[in-house]
Amino acid sequence: MYRLETSKDVDKFLEKAVPKLRNRVLEVFEELCNDPFSNAVDTKSMVNKKGHFRLRVGKYRFLYTIIEDEILVYVYKADSRGDIYK
Repeated sequence: MYRLETSKDVDKFLEKAVPKLRNRVLEVFEELCNDPFSNAVDTKSMVNKKGHFRLRVGKYRFLYTIIEDEILVYVYKADSRGDIYK
């Protein structure tokens, strides 16, 4: 099982989110930590950034990377679909 770390931006996003969304995101993060390469959650590899991935939860996107040496999933950005890639 992988550890999960989030950036301050992701923490702020989750604090502002409604409880229903926050709970759903935390459930998806837990599934992601169990097996980050599974198809159980909606993930895709980023085209222009090797080793970086996109996680979709409803209309929100989370960008993360997997650090194999530390057995870590680091979520570094969260935003709505239209604003995440800017």
